[in-house]
Amino acid sequence: MADVKKIATRESYGNALKELGAEHEDLVVLDADLAGATKTGVFKKAFPDRHIDCGIAEANMICVAAGISTTGLVPFASSFAMFAAGRAFEQVRNSIGYPHLNVKIGATHGGISVGEDGASHQCCEDFALMRTIPGMVVMSPADDVEARACVKAAYEYKGPVYMRFGRAACPVFHDEDFHFEIGKGEQLTEGSDVAIIATGILVSEALEAAKVLAESGISARVINICTIKPLDEEIVLKAARECGKVITCEEHSIIGGLGEAVCSLLSEQCPTPVKRIGVNDEFGHSGPAAALLKQFGLSAEHIVEVAKDFAGK
Repeated sequence: MADVKKIATRESYGNALKELGAEHEDLVVLDADLAGATKTGVFKKAFPDRHIDCGIAEANMICVAAGISTTGLVPFASSFAMFAAGRAFEQVRNSIGYPHLNVKIGATHGGISVGEDGASHQCCEDFALMRTIPGMVVMSPADDVEARACVKAAYEYKGPVYMRFGRAACPVFHDEDFHFEIGKGEQLTEGSDVAIIATGILVSEALEAAKVLAESGISARVINICTIKPLDEEIVLKAARECGKVITCEEHSIIGGLGEAVCSLLSEQCPTPVKRIGVNDEFGHSGPAAALLKQFGLSAEHIVEVAKDFAGK
């Protein structure tokens, strides 16, 4: 995909906030001393009076966002996934989730592709943490177009939303006229031998894998799941029934994320063999993002290997 434009979805987050800020005066952005990294600095430059730097105090930032939301404003609280979902979990649960407040959490630098920052910052547990909070919408967009649409949909949605964005640039495969809807998955390819259900940056890897598999006579149906919660049960069940075998792909632990959401649904409504591709109950380490993704099996090559073995071809 060398000729395909690549953009980090954290860039998309900042750009979408700026666009929304021009349209909606009730939008407020909070940051925890990371405006440059989360790209909320784009919004800050355009609307300095509506940007609040809470300093290195993520838990406090979440509480400030909760309070702001009760005034009728729409706060977007921004930080790294490790801090927004991990460090501030109790505040997200009790101050936002429990009262079901209209707060949006923009979590950047999720997953192994954080790269050189190492295990302490490579949050592969955020989907699991946020999925456990009742009423919390959890989203992980796959490219720039979907990420910008995701942010706009989050603004329009009334209630708490958690969005994960990446540090590394990833291929843009959606057209600008792409229609996004919270809770709806997207079938990207036709296929009947195996369904590859992916989220975030693993969607583009799944598309690459499908091309290689087709050359081997294996038709793979690729499904993009941006909204991990609520999961699009209809598209998942249809894929399971028509393909008979499912592979899930995510830049997250295989525990508690997309894979487990899919497995929970299928075990109750359509028992189907499933292979989960993700981080296998281990911590990451420092290194170049691309090399780490390959090392941890989060690549098109590994998806192809799993699919061939799974399909018996």
